[in-house]
Amino acid sequence: MSSSDLLVGLDIGTTKICCLVGEPNDEGGIDIRGMGTAPSAGMRKGMVVNIDKTVASIRQAVELAQRMAGCVINSAYLGVAGGHINSFNTSGMIAVENKIISNRDISRVHDTALALSIPMDREVLHTITQEYKIDDQPGIIDPPIGMNGSRLEVQVHVITGAINAVQNLISCALQAGLEVNDIVLESVASAEAVLTPEERQLGVALIDLGGGTTDIAIYSNFRIRHTAVLSMGGGNLTNDLALSLRISFDTAEKLKIQHGCCVPSFITGPEYVDVPSMGGAPPKSIGKNALCGILTSRVEEIMDFLNNEFVRSGFDDLINGVVITGGSSLLPGVSEVGAQILERPVRRGVPCLIGGLTEIVRDPRYSTAVGLCLFSLKQEEGGGVKSIGHKNGKKSLFKWIYDRLASFFRN
Repeated sequence: MSSSDLLVGLDIGTTKICCLVGEPNDEGGIDIRGMGTAPSAGMRKGMVVNIDKTVASIRQAVELAQRMAGCVINSAYLGVAGGHINSFNTSGMIAVENKIISNRDISRVHDTALALSIPMDREVLHTITQEYKIDDQPGIIDPPIGMNGSRLEVQVHVITGAINAVQNLISCALQAGLEVNDIVLESVASAEAVLTPEERQLGVALIDLGGGTTDIAIYSNFRIRHTAVLSMGGGNLTNDLALSLRISFDTAEKLKIQHGCCVPSFITGPEYVDVPSMGGAPPKSIGKNALCGILTSRVEEIMDFLNNEFVRSGFDDLINGVVITGGSSLLPGVSEVGAQILERPVRRGVPCLIGGLTEIVRDPRYSTAVGLCLFSLKQEEGGGVKSIGHKNGKKSLFKWIYDRLASFFRN
């Protein structure tokens, strides 16, 4: 492969770092040529807490991906999550010049919608056009260039993040020897990998259950209506087991993966399992029903938070189904508990539109990394979500100050 043909996604998660290398195929998707994963050290709740450890983990994942793909990786699309992410909807309206909508009118109405006062410690990551409205005709998805009208409106979804948190991620990638092509919200990336066109049109909520965060993206009529990030994830399940059973975190993680479930009828094999005790004490016997009860309580709490977020978004009525992905979605019974509490059909989402190493990457754990590659493919083709200010990971201090001053005087 030529390095210019590579599509590289780097998912820096709380529990693992995954680097995927792909190239476009003839079916409009990607062929995965290489993958590297490494335990994530230096991350907490989707945010960097130790740069040196994070850089070392990134290098390990990238080296493994390079070795498998037989290439050199120089740049990547980077996923971002964490409790610092915030989003909101805004709108703009203009009078159309000459009564026929032109490219200039589209630019003007977007400038009007984005004439926002953003706090100095935050920056815009994505601006996502939801729909246009001409006079009294709503629901126009594509830019209505050439259409007649006297008034043009646009609705835009804006995603922002804390500058320090985003720049820490970029710094880690740069120190690991990678240029950052762009920063992508992880729920946006995961949606690229697991949602079908029918689900995007009908109305669906994507839930990415990661190790440190739970990412949400609500779609309707092919457009994102709402995004959010909850600072809860699979790590909370492991922590509950460790505290309740008084075992180490590593032992609790293995116990969750090997014997955990959220529905009692899913329990198989012996009723009890022996696990090592802390401090060199003799192993203890733990009932699988007790294990199931601990995990179920936390999963139900997460689903309750999701329900509240659906209502808070104002788009609860548009959600006709839920797709759950991410590593924690592999816990048996999560979809069943979700369907009961969310009162909607729930399915587990796995990456699609992929070839190559499909037997490896068709797994919910790699949805974000696959989605980053698909996102980069869309960007190269000139479509997709607009991202702001991160080309090559170089946003100068002057440019940052200029943008903030321009926003201040514009408002």
